Amino acid sequence: MRVVIVTESFPPDVNGVVHCTLQTARHLVARGHEPLVIAPAAATTTSRPDPSDAFDADTPCPVVRVPSLPLPGYPQVRIALPSRRLTAALTAHRAELVHLAGPFVLGARGMAAAARLGLPAVAVYQTDLAGYARTYLGTGENADRTLAPSTAALRDLTGHGVPRVRLWPRGVDTARFQPALRDEPLRRRLAPGGETIVGYVGRLAPEKHVELLAGACALPDSGAVLGLPAPLGRPLARRQDAVNGVVHALSERYDAVHLHMADRTWVDDRSLWSPDRLHPAERGHRIVAAGFHRLLAARGLALGAAPGLDPRQPPPSRLDSWLRPAVAGSGWLARRSTDLLPQLLCLAGAELRHRACGTSARLDRRAEEALRSALDAVQPKRAVPSGPLSMPRASMEG
Repeated sequence: MRVVIVTESFPPDVNGVVHCTLQTARHLVARGHEPLVIAPAAATTTSRPDPSDAFDADTPCPVVRVPSLPLPGYPQVRIALPSRRLTAALTAHRAELVHLAGPFVLGARGMAAAARLGLPAVAVYQTDLAGYARTYLGTGENADRTLAPSTAALRDLTGHGVPRVRLWPRGVDTARFQPALRDEPLRRRLAPGGETIVGYVGRLAPEKHVELLAGACALPDSGAVLGLPAPLGRPLARRQDAVNGVVHALSERYDAVHLHMADRTWVDDRSLWSPDRLHPAERGHRIVAAGFHRLLAARGLALGAAPGLDPRQPPPSRLDSWLRPAVAGSGWLARRSTDLLPQLLCLAGAELRHRACGTSARLDRRAEEALRSALDAVQPKRAVPSGPLSMPRASMEG
């Protein structure tokens, strides 16, 4: 089969879309198919009008590059410019199927070209396009199939109205990932107590939402490897352990109602979050309220009817989704830079000094002793009232 793969990114770029697209092309060639890749021109790529001999280094098939420009403020990302080369390449290759890898700008044009030529098209969900659903819907609605890599992605896409979604799970590269490559010294260093390691390998970019790892880090006996430099990572890890220790110890000591918000549903469902990704949206607040209502009701505390989960306000518009992070997010970053950044720099400086002297273990012992002292100073466990819960009106309104 003659397949044309239209992708937003290809070598020399390095990212997940590139890896999946390259592997797809290699597997197609290995099975006797004839793929052709159409991708934006890289910064160092010379345009090639004839795809017949346009082989990029380390790629198994011809590659046609279309003119592109760097995304303003994000030069690593290249945006394809309108070009007749895409349709010409589809025609010259005598394509039988168009494979749209993570369709966005070039992918949308590829979908339009396939429709004009009467070619079947498959859209492959390979990035956080559900977070940009309004842009993605046009391509997804027109594709004959949209392939999702996981059941969570499938639910996300169908929930946004993308039709004809099918599951296309990813495989594991057993040459790169195998038990023989396990690094026991590294594991002992990262998780000396046998803790579960939550790792992230990728770019520290806003659309990656690395902050979602905070939910995983809050789980009992769970660690996280963010790849931060030791002067930053170690102080933050101590603070994280202290916060988790205080929350769980106080919850147990006072028999408090403890609502865990680190489950997969809460972390993965983006409709629970406001556009700035810093605060819960209305539905998120309602789920928090319903969760507390459920836990309190289980203890026999009369609270009335359970809160509804359906939002009363309409979802934010596309303009709100852009303005809110720019306005509220910028203010949040400025405030954190003035109230938290100086202290973090002091902690990093202390970490560097102790590391140079070989006394980093002292900081660990100090943190453990400070946590124990703080917990020992807490009053003994109090009795939990058995009757109806009574709160001041001001607290209930707040």
